[in-house]
Amino acid sequence: MIFPVTLIDLAGAIALLLWGAHMVQTGVQRAFGPRLRSILGGALRNRPWAFLAGVGVTALLQSSTATGLMTAGFAASGVVDLVPALAVMLGANVGTTLVVQLLSFNVAAASPALIFVGVLMFRRESSTQARDLGRVSIGLGLMLLALRQLLELMTVYEDAPSLRMLLGAVSTEPVVDVLLAAGLTWAAHSSVAVVLLVMSLAARGVVPPDAAFALVLGANLGASVNPVIEGPAGADPAARRLPLGNLLTRLLGVSLALAALHPIGRFMVTIEPDNARAVADFHTLFNLVVASAFFPFLTPYAAVLRRLLPQRIDPTDPSQPLYLDPSAKETPIVALGAAAREALRLSDVLQEMLLGASEALVKGDRKLIAQTRRRDTVIDRLDTAIKAYLTSLDPEELSAIDHRRLNEVLTFAANMEQAGDVVVRNLLPHIAKHLKRGSAFADPERAELKAMMDRLGGNLRMAASLFMTEDPRAARLLADEKIAFRETESKATMRHFETLRAGRLEDARTSALHLDLLRDIKLVNGHVVASSAYPVLERSGELLPSRRTAN
Repeated sequence: MIFPVTLIDLAGAIALLLWGAHMVQTGVQRAFGPRLRSILGGALRNRPWAFLAGVGVTALLQSSTATGLMTAGFAASGVVDLVPALAVMLGANVGTTLVVQLLSFNVAAASPALIFVGVLMFRRESSTQARDLGRVSIGLGLMLLALRQLLELMTVYEDAPSLRMLLGAVSTEPVVDVLLAAGLTWAAHSSVAVVLLVMSLAARGVVPPDAAFALVLGANLGASVNPVIEGPAGADPAARRLPLGNLLTRLLGVSLALAALHPIGRFMVTIEPDNARAVADFHTLFNLVVASAFFPFLTPYAAVLRRLLPQRIDPTDPSQPLYLDPSAKETPIVALGAAAREALRLSDVLQEMLLGASEALVKGDRKLIAQTRRRDTVIDRLDTAIKAYLTSLDPEELSAIDHRRLNEVLTFAANMEQAGDVVVRNLLPHIAKHLKRGSAFADPERAELKAMMDRLGGNLRMAASLFMTEDPRAARLLADEKIAFRETESKATMRHFETLRAGRLEDARTSALHLDLLRDIKLVNGHVVASSAYPVLERSGELLPSRRTAN
């Protein structure tokens, strides 16, 4: 068989292996994602539990990157300390070896059964979780099928001079092997798949044991590169402590193992004559040794990382996203959580705009109007960034619950942005007109405007809280607030008409402006209510169609 066809066959088998690993990971995320995140967050209290949680969660997800993203989110928000977060990553690195250990045994015969059962669960079960578990079963079956195909290909082509020449060239230098496997792991985003590929090559003697071990070291190194390279540009350096700390532990471990590769190789071959099993055992042993070496020194190691990457003190551009990590897109539950945290920043900026508008009205300071107007640019840019981030997620990777949450985040962000537009285009111009005229509101009118602005600020805080809790009781309370704003507007309208009938033209101009301001406040409140109360009420069947458009 000609050499190009050999490469195509290998590429197809490797692609099937990668796709199987991808299906297992996404299936587990869909079925148990929120529970795994809760377990991981609860375990981040001390180092031993954090380490065990990292092992278990990663063994299920088959991705230390996914575990690292969840942990990085906790660490970046200050919920957990850096020390237990580093312990999680040590456990995650060990957890990736468990699947490799399982698949290193002769379990290829189970492939058809796993695929058959998985298809039945996916096609016939109405339960969402059962369908996700069916996806996991199909993925495992495809991985076993790919491994069997790789072994068969190696049997057919192991004596092909062209393949021997290519693999022989890259097997002579361990450093080249490390760099090659690291690059492949970075591109594939799966150290499990790369190590399984190395096992297949070693099982047929296509690569010698020392070269196979060097490739395994490269796969371990490549798995820690992704979070560092793909982290958000311009983020607080403190957010990079965890991924960089994980990379440095791997880099030091790989360097020491590479220096002692020959004696380690002889030892591994002596205790395990089966080359495939020797590769799996070396992979596990390497990560256990690195974890054991660093675990007692995590506290001083964390202190070094804090000095290397101090928290940014200088104020950043408020319009720049803080939580939209591009590398989190591979883990939908993490990406949605990041987008929700970013969306809450919109409510904070809108709160500042309302406070600025209220103070400008009370103090008569036109500079406050200009400052408040500039904050609308912050809302617009953050809203655009959130929408671009969420719409770039692969819909196929999202469960029904994920799709619902994505729509809720988009709804919240859109209403915050529209409320900001009302403040800039309606409320602030009316305040500026009031200040330009130099007219004075009567004491009852001034008190009413202040009371409604204060009430609007309270509703905005309630909406932000409801966006996270999704409590139907709070949703009903927030929705009922529209009644109070509508009644206030109706009373102000009646007073304005009475002033017109009395022929008090100067008072009528002031009352008209007062009415315009109340209507603007009511319109902002309508967007605040729609941002978080309506999605919760609609889901519970309590939202009337007429209320979706009523202001």
